[in-house]
Amino acid sequence: MFQRLVFPKIESRVLVGTLAFLGIMALTGWIAINEGGRMRSFETQFLARSTERGANLFATNCTTCHGLDGRGLTGVAPGLNSPMLFGHDFLAPINTEAALLEAEKNAEGTAPERVTEIDARLAELETEKTALVDSMALAVERGYDPEQPSRLAQLGWTGTRYAFLYTTLVHGRPTSSSYWPQPMAAWSQTAGGPLRDDQLQDLVNYIENWDKGNNWSIDDLLAVNQFPRVPVQSNGTQMAEGEVPVGTDVAAIVTQLESTSGDPVNGQSLYTTLACAGCHEAGIVAPMTAGTWTRIQEERLTQPEFAGYTAEQYAVESIVDPHKYLVPGFGPVMPTTFGETLTLQQLADLIGFLQSQDQPAS
Repeated sequence: MFQRLVFPKIESRVLVGTLAFLGIMALTGWIAINEGGRMRSFETQFLARSTERGANLFATNCTTCHGLDGRGLTGVAPGLNSPMLFGHDFLAPINTEAALLEAEKNAEGTAPERVTEIDARLAELETEKTALVDSMALAVERGYDPEQPSRLAQLGWTGTRYAFLYTTLVHGRPTSSSYWPQPMAAWSQTAGGPLRDDQLQDLVNYIENWDKGNNWSIDDLLAVNQFPRVPVQSNGTQMAEGEVPVGTDVAAIVTQLESTSGDPVNGQSLYTTLACAGCHEAGIVAPMTAGTWTRIQEERLTQPEFAGYTAEQYAVESIVDPHKYLVPGFGPVMPTTFGETLTLQQLADLIGFLQSQDQPAS
């Protein structure tokens, strides 16, 4: 029986082997060609399911503040289904054209008749801009600033929008009680909240699903019931009259700190008020709080780029210019505005608290 299955001629065997090899190669090639599409389809399906779960989580946990449609509730919390969150600038086309025309007008050698044409067009653009801003009047009453259309830019956030949403869900916004009826809660289980990390990701994917790219309309803008407010410092970080922010000159700050004693107890209070623990407590979003000073002295200062640094200098730079150096494994999620919102004494207190974190948690 087996003899009938064997090709007696060597030529036949070679032909069958060649055909089998070519068939295998063709099948492999087909799989390779279609693998990218298959994976994209899988990712699309995964994102769709995640977005669907996020919609359920939003309906259960977020609508009482942000509204059923995510457009916010007046005086309660801002809209998330909003062109401002996604940074859409309605004035960008007009401003871009005007800037280009101004550059051409001021360029050497521009003919007088062309300057006249440019001036006429600039006047038209100014009229168009005024009319467009007038059409936004209702949104402006609700807190929208046409000249500052991006929430992330308003906060000085330089990371991704996904990271902004995720980290906000993780640690909440305790200081928002100074400008909303109640503070944004911490939703992550690592920060004492009720949701797992995968559920937070589902929520972010649902919110991200509202992005319309360049297709946001004025009607979308006017549908938002409440726009975000510029954060107001709570009493824990409020600068008294006559006080000045510490700034971002690291060398000058370090010199001033030599004659300024920090209060670690007040520093811990500031650490809580500023919601630092939301990112640093578990060491997931940012380096862990516990062992901070030990790591600075025994790890960071041994790196070549920090030759000549003191631990205090490293800590100051990390707070007032946090994106100058990023610890491997972590992104640029820390706000860059502390140099503008903290006094020298408050910075000294924060560093005093960090100095107390001189060994890993047991």
